[in-house]
Amino acid sequence: MLMTGERPRAIRTLRGWAIHVLQEACAIHECEEHGWAKDRADPHAREHALDIARQQPPDGLSPHQAVAEVREVLDSIGDTCPECQPEE
Repeated sequence: MLMTGERPRAIRTLRGWAIHVLQEACAIHECEEHGWAKDRADPHAREHALDIARQQPPDGLSPHQAVAEVREVLDSIGDTCPECQPEE
């Protein structure tokens, strides 16, 4: 019986690609309860994500444009989940 592995999901938008790069570099992670992306505030992970964007930009994008997109997405992500209650 022929078995095939699960196919990776296609990335359909430039923002989706940037989020994937940030996750791959461990610069962001998901809130365990709500699934919101949260910034890890790790400068090494951020730089690694920018290196990935420079070296492997998506088709049709220059390395400069790819880096700009990753930075724009990272700037839009906070370090807290908007649905989690702040600890008092």
